[in-house]
Amino acid sequence: MKVVSLDIPDVKLITPRKFGDNRGFFSEVYNAEALAAAGIDIRFVQDNHSVSMETGTVRGLHFQKPPHAQAKLVRVARGRIIDVAVDLRRGSPTYGRHVSAELSAENWAQLLVPAGFAHGFCTLEPNCEVLYKVDAHYSPQSDAGILWCDPALRIDWPVRISDALLSDKDAKLPLLQDLGDVF
Repeated sequence: MKVVSLDIPDVKLITPRKFGDNRGFFSEVYNAEALAAAGIDIRFVQDNHSVSMETGTVRGLHFQKPPHAQAKLVRVARGRIIDVAVDLRRGSPTYGRHVSAELSAENWAQLLVPAGFAHGFCTLEPNCEVLYKVDAHYSPQSDAGILWCDPALRIDWPVRISDALLSDKDAKLPLLQDLGDVF
């Protein structure tokens, strides 16, 4: 398992090994001991699976407020996405900054998004399946987010604002400047 820190070092790109032959492949996509050896000691409690049918679908930018804040380990089983993590930790030298990575079924990379970050993605092709582990259960009262296209974030999304496919909820999320102290 290869673990690489991104420009915000707490966000990691993790690439599990794949063993293939003429039948297909096998991959150990999660191994707590291997991650602990790389300095990542997170106990995941829930797996989520999302399917997006259209290219240009945007989901996010989501997070859960304390005490139910979540770390996420995100991977793509089918398709390609741009995955984004935004630092919401007040006092952090990278507050308000983001990192992104292309995750795909082909490159087999995973993004580790720590608690204290908003997370979202945009599909780059149709029929994307995204799976992610979280270390805290879903809590409706802690569910929150920021607007995916907030100009202050300067995220270079691969879709025009007018063409993005969004949920009503995601289209109405607040700007970062209106969020207040969360983490």
